[in-house]
Amino acid sequence: MKARYQYRFYPTDQQRLSLAQLFGCVRVVWNDALALCKSADKLPNYNQLSALLTSTKKTEKRVWLNDVSSVPLQQSLRHLAKAYKNFFDSHKGKRKGGKVGAPKFKKKTNSQSAEFAKSGFSLKGTQVYLAKIGVVSPIRSRELPSEPSSVTVIKDCANRYFLSFVVDVEPQYSEPINPSMGIDLGIKTFATFSDGTQVKSPEYSKSERKIRKLQHRLARQQKDSKRRYKTRIQIAKLHNQIADIRKDFLHKLSTKIVKENQVLVLEDLNVSGMVKNRRLARAISRQGWREFRVLCQAKCDKFSREFRVISRWEPTSQVCSKCDYRWGKLDLKVRTITCLNCGTTHDRDENAAKNINKVGIGHCHDYKWTQRGRKTISVADLKEASRITALLGR
Repeated sequence: MKARYQYRFYPTDQQRLSLAQLFGCVRVVWNDALALCKSADKLPNYNQLSALLTSTKKTEKRVWLNDVSSVPLQQSLRHLAKAYKNFFDSHKGKRKGGKVGAPKFKKKTNSQSAEFAKSGFSLKGTQVYLAKIGVVSPIRSRELPSEPSSVTVIKDCANRYFLSFVVDVEPQYSEPINPSMGIDLGIKTFATFSDGTQVKSPEYSKSERKIRKLQHRLARQQKDSKRRYKTRIQIAKLHNQIADIRKDFLHKLSTKIVKENQVLVLEDLNVSGMVKNRRLARAISRQGWREFRVLCQAKCDKFSREFRVISRWEPTSQVCSKCDYRWGKLDLKVRTITCLNCGTTHDRDENAAKNINKVGIGHCHDYKWTQRGRKTISVADLKEASRITALLGR
């Protein structure tokens, strides 16, 4: 299986200039090819775009494209052809997942990248030679497991440079502690496991306050001024700081639960629909639910585990995990519920996690005293929850 190993590096001043020129050329080739694709009656394929690039480099208008390696330019055209293929396959139903948008033009202010195939780079011990860039020394936090097939040079919005290697890794296996685990994702508590364990997400409020303050300053500064540029970099660094904290948290958590459980079960959340709620959009977006799911799925493949996703329409919060009695929809304010049938008091999130685990391993609910097709009871509020508890003498 394929994996990416990413390392940070610090280029020299001359290498910064060479990389800036390379990123600019890659961006121009992408934008020129995309403009041609949008205006053409028939979409050109990669071979046609490659031949056009060769002839364009001979013209006076684009002769400076010869100053950089041709490998990243060709890779840029391959990525464009792949992006269009994914776009059309998505709308024809040939590609799994959500709809993929059409390729967009690239901006100078966004993060930049350039990919070198096997012919454009070589490894020299701990150093990496990049064609027409020179030798760079990445900070090796871990060794590469195999010979890389490609390397991508990345410059993010905070002016940090990274090398991302694509390598082959062998699946690993370790004895699991638990046979299966259901996970309910939330906002106040990032994840609640079916064994009752709760994990809270990191705190980002301090960085977010700094971002708001700098954004107010940015709005008052003159466009294209040096001070505005410095403020923009400060904001980008804070955003990257939040992203790095979240990524570190998600990696550690996903590795831990994948190693400990043979079967991992998550719910298929409609995140794009949930963020339309203006009051919860920011809180939902910073959780990284989708990234967590992708990491869990990839690590299940790596550690020979089984990854399952249940339907978002399963009423995991409406059913007693002990006796399968269905009480219906609950308001988000209701955090605990007492079952009218068996009298068990449940934490809302833990009960949902247990139901996710049951459905994921094949034990479907039989919904005692209810029917799947019938309308559920009205939304419960805090008074309703108190009434249910009082009826049972609790």
